[in-house]
Amino acid sequence: MNASDTNHVVLSENDFLVSKTDLKGRLTYCNQSFIKAAGYSESELIGKPHNIVRHPDMPKSIFKLLWDRIQSGNEIFAFVKNKTKDGGYYWVYANVTTSTDSSGKAIGYYSVRRKVNENALQTIENLYSKLISIEKNQNMTASEKYLNKILEEKGISYDEYISSLQG
Repeated sequence: MNASDTNHVVLSENDFLVSKTDLKGRLTYCNQSFIKAAGYSESELIGKPHNIVRHPDMPKSIFKLLWDRIQSGNEIFAFVKNKTKDGGYYWVYANVTTSTDSSGKAIGYYSVRRKVNENALQTIENLYSKLISIEKNQNMTASEKYLNKILEEKGISYDEYISSLQG
């Protein structure tokens, strides 16, 4: 992990940021890589909502998609821009899954994040900027419709699109 500029933390290929939350999204575990990237101490993170690292450049429609997917027991991969304690940011390619107990009942969520494919960032930044603009000028539903229209035009699912960008 290093800072390419004063506000941007760049993950290395070997960084894996891991966190666990309860069903309400409160952090119950963070590995040292997550703590270091976010710039908080462990005690500042545990028990807090995971959205403590939510960057305002993230479209609400992407988080809605994420929550809809994991609350139905499915995993999701997504590009996420997180904010650091000092106001900086870092991009991750996140995999989020539901954690279950031995009977299969959901007990929380588990996320592993790694370095994004730098070649995907321009595409994602442009897409997210457009989604946020739609959310501000219309609403989240219009943003979701725009994303779905793009996917329909490409003839691929969200998962296929995200996977193709990460490579």
